[in-house]
Amino acid sequence: MATPELRTTPLTQWHREHGAKMASFAGFDMPIQYQGILAEHNHTRSHAAIFDISHMGELHLSGKYCATALNRLVTQDLNTLAPGKCRYGFLLNESAGILDDLIIYCLAPDEYMLVVNGACEEKDFQWMQGRLPNEAKLQNISAETAKIDLQGPLAIDVLEKVLGSSWRHLKYFNHETSQWNGAPLRVSRTGYTGELGYELYVPSSQALSLWEALAADERVLPVGLGARDTLRLECGYPLYGQDLDEEHTPLEAGYGFLLKKESDFVGKSGLKNVRQHLVPLSIKGRRAARHNDKLLTATGEPAGHITSGSFAPTLGHSIALAWVDHGKEDETNFLVEGARTNLPAVRTELPFFSGGTARTKLD
Repeated sequence: MATPELRTTPLTQWHREHGAKMASFAGFDMPIQYQGILAEHNHTRSHAAIFDISHMGELHLSGKYCATALNRLVTQDLNTLAPGKCRYGFLLNESAGILDDLIIYCLAPDEYMLVVNGACEEKDFQWMQGRLPNEAKLQNISAETAKIDLQGPLAIDVLEKVLGSSWRHLKYFNHETSQWNGAPLRVSRTGYTGELGYELYVPSSQALSLWEALAADERVLPVGLGARDTLRLECGYPLYGQDLDEEHTPLEAGYGFLLKKESDFVGKSGLKNVRQHLVPLSIKGRRAARHNDKLLTATGEPAGHITSGSFAPTLGHSIALAWVDHGKEDETNFLVEGARTNLPAVRTELPFFSGGTARTKLD
């Protein structure tokens, strides 16, 4: 069987021309690293970095009463989501399994942008389309939308230099529109690294010029998905397809505090089914647990499996997330059954790293 051709972003050629190590991710040809994961990770924590996240999907929803209709499909409470704000949450199946995690942007009354995972883009679109009324217009704008993430303690200084305007008023999980080369630009104070950062949505035709303007700043490094993964894991942020999936609920994953309590939504009745818990683990040394490694209790009983694991550069030791069977989630000591050796692991608390600048007050 022929291998499906990988999709590209508006920046794929730039990555190749600048020496990025490329690999398949979510069906896209994506940069994994440029100078090395450790160097890129540390630079993001201390300076500023740019990430090509154009593989993510964007859906636009508008129309009379679309807020009411959307409110029945997602776990976010749209009744308290005002224009200019965005919120993280989930799409669930009837059993409360996670179809996708997503951020919903309120653009105006009865107008939203939904940012979904690239691998779920078409699935999410079809699932929602079949559950929305005729008055609601859902458009898949992913192909025409590029997404560049600017992250790090110096991100605000870089952003203001490149855009030539002040952005210190923009609060965490708020967004505003601006312009780049005469084209619309949405600036969102959000990110996936735990550091002060901005997610920039721009027409695909303008992605390269914006990327190059950001990259021209000596404080900025282009960073691949390798360091993005270590950065997000240090903060305990889940990755769909590894830590989250259709077999587990947000409640099992520890996100019950994000679920709206009053109104109904697809999957709400299935939240009572608790079979496993997503548990953070600390591992001494540099050797890391890997996705799908088996997890045992200290006495050798099967306890679950690893979902994500890595050496944490900021912390100096390895960390992991694991699905642990209900009734064993409060145990302190575990054993990761790796391919080459067994690794003792200790249950800890999230976030692994809490020193990030994401919520820093700027105004």
